[in-house]
Amino acid sequence: MGILKGTEYYISKGIGRAVMDYKMLSPGDKIAVAVSGGKDSLTLLRLLIDRKKFVPIKYDVVAIHIDMGYPKSIAAKLEKYFKKLNVAYKIIKTDILKKTPKSKINCFWCSWNRRKELFMAANKLGCTKIALGHHMDDIAETFLLNLFFRGEISTMRPQQEMFKGKIILIRPLAYVGESLIKRFAKEAKLGHDACICPHSIVSNRHRMGRIIQNLEKTCPDIKKNIFRSLKRIKKDYLL
Repeated sequence: MGILKGTEYYISKGIGRAVMDYKMLSPGDKIAVAVSGGKDSLTLLRLLIDRKKFVPIKYDVVAIHIDMGYPKSIAAKLEKYFKKLNVAYKIIKTDILKKTPKSKINCFWCSWNRRKELFMAANKLGCTKIALGHHMDDIAETFLLNLFFRGEISTMRPQQEMFKGKIILIRPLAYVGESLIKRFAKEAKLGHDACICPHSIVSNRHRMGRIIQNLEKTCPDIKKNIFRSLKRIKKDYLL
């Protein structure tokens, strides 16, 4: 891993651990990287491309962006970036936003519809895995979301089979904290875009993030502890 330096090296190290621990990659994989244009997905795309230079497992990468039809589309900007990286890419444009009443549009609606388009595109391109840019903070927030709002103990899995194994999701950034990704995005001048959805700042996920940030003042390792707790379940102390 000597060709990587600084923040990129530490993120790559975290990716390597997650890939090994959860057996995320197999020789010959064609990985569809879901690129929203935010710092997380751009970092994941960049690292998966850079790691191809030295990891023993050979794989291909294709970037997929789902353009939902928001007024400030970043599709053209991303297309230039994909060409700069010399990576195969596919931009899917959908007008579903115009056909949907505003009262029905929320974070869940957006995520569900983007995921549906992503799955179909990855299947058409013959991809064996779909890589998402979720990191350790996302996993911790999802745990709290499900605990508080669904009354269950669950979260995102670093590797997750769906539809009886027809779709395999991988989250190579599972061991990487958001702060490290923010630092890399700034250092690498990724030119990422923030979420333009007006619901994002009032979503329950955003609330969970604020709760964790608040608790970090007294427990700096809270995100790591939440993540570790999902592997250290004491069944004798559960109902």
